[in-house]
Amino acid sequence: TGRNPENAAVAATTGLLRMLTPEETAGVMAHELAHVKNRDTLIMTITATFAGAISMLATFAMFFGGRRNSPLGFIGLILIMILAPLAAALVQMAISRSREYQADRLGAEICGRSLWLASALEKIAEGAARIENVQAESKPATADLFIINPLHARRMDSLFSTHPDTKNRVERLYELAGVAPPSSGPWG
Repeated sequence: TGRNPENAAVAATTGLLRMLTPEETAGVMAHELAHVKNRDTLIMTITATFAGAISMLATFAMFFGGRRNSPLGFIGLILIMILAPLAAALVQMAISRSREYQADRLGAEICGRSLWLASALEKIAEGAARIENVQAESKPATADLFIINPLHARRMDSLFSTHPDTKNRVERLYELAGVAPPSSGPWG
């Protein structure tokens, strides 16, 4: 967390420290430090602010818009009210996924071993698949705070996911290492 490198903090849970080897933990920490270096918290805060502003403007258009002058009338305003926030949310999620790929790449450079992060991602994904995260499931907006998407309903690289698919992330990390990715993993 933190808006810039001078005001940032990175922490690990005791569960993560118990689950991972020291090398895998170093890979995860490097990934998180990459988020700090790239100012991803600030970028995602600005992105969320813009998405919220677009949603508010769409709502204002519904209630204060000139319905008499609109060629589509009331139906057009309802469509704008629904589609504008949806488009803003899709852009926000796409940016979030691209920031994760960027943090994976830079994190691999920071620690010098992309396979450490790849191994950590595999273990974390396996644990996330086995354990129901009730808190995250009840508040899906917190999903982007996790290194692996904790929501069981969203296991693919979809438009509505804040995280890239683990398999895709691991494959990219293996490519960075110049090694063929494994044929299977905790994702199936």
